[in-house]
Amino acid sequence: MEPQPQPPIRVIFVLQANSLVLDWAGPAEALRIANQLLLAAGQPERFVLEFAGPSPQAMGSVGVAISGLAPLPTQWSGPAWVVLVGLPGSTIRVDDEASRTLLHWLRGLRLARGQLELVTICAGAVVAARAGLLAGRRATTHHQHLDELQQVAPRCDVVHNRVFVLDPPLYSSAGITAGIDLVLHRISEACGPALAAQVAQTMVVALRRGPHDPELSPFLAWRNHLHAGLHRVQDAVGERPQDDWTVPRMAALAHTSPRHLARLFLLHAGIAPLTWLRRLRLATAEQALRAGASVTRAAELSGFRSDAQLRRAWRQFGLPGTPSDALMQGPA
Repeated sequence: MEPQPQPPIRVIFVLQANSLVLDWAGPAEALRIANQLLLAAGQPERFVLEFAGPSPQAMGSVGVAISGLAPLPTQWSGPAWVVLVGLPGSTIRVDDEASRTLLHWLRGLRLARGQLELVTICAGAVVAARAGLLAGRRATTHHQHLDELQQVAPRCDVVHNRVFVLDPPLYSSAGITAGIDLVLHRISEACGPALAAQVAQTMVVALRRGPHDPELSPFLAWRNHLHAGLHRVQDAVGERPQDDWTVPRMAALAHTSPRHLARLFLLHAGIAPLTWLRRLRLATAEQALRAGASVTRAAELSGFRSDAQLRRAWRQFGLPGTPSDALMQGPA
């Protein structure tokens, strides 16, 4: 029985007068590219982009007029993300009629993980705080607004020196490029890390997670390079780690020799191709175990020939405990 397709995620970018254009345009492009890549792979689009505001027209931060904004939505069905973006200035003022309308609407939101979630970019966190949505939560914002955020929301655990902070159903980021980082992370959660890596490659940006994470996932690590042939290999292996991958087979995808592929991996990714392959397979096995697969099934899904080979690799790379321990722990 084939799995049921997941429902599309409605993403509402809330735009006020003077909204920072790159705060919403960069993340919106990442989501658009994700949809394109899904369609190219024969899968349905995952994100439905909407642009709404307290007024039907708003002047952006660089002087371009944005018209045709939808009214702030009041009906919700299926998963949705509300995206609040920043405004220029040393402090965020909300004393005009449009801002009061927006705050009133925000106070009526009933946030819930996996249902209605809030994403803040840059000083969008301050707007959310003024609506009372950050009390009792962890969040970050642009470094120029950290003190302001703490003053507006004294019950918020304001996190300094972070690219982004995850406290579902709240997701906050520090600034313009950090907003792209956060949306790439959310694409990874919704569509898988291989697709997020392809989006980052298309946008020619580094794919990173927040510094609060202890280490990069092997799905995302070793991808911060611009070598198209190497990305082609990593995309293919990431999509089907269970296949019989060898250095010659990977080299054929990169249109190079096995020896030169090894040089490319070391030069651009900083790791040998077979070492990277084993780490990717271990990450795949760990995901399967936490999802409830048996050790035997996890080995099959990740490309290990047997339980014993999976256990040996687990010990070799110093993962904590054993595969059986990961199975008993369940979802992280």
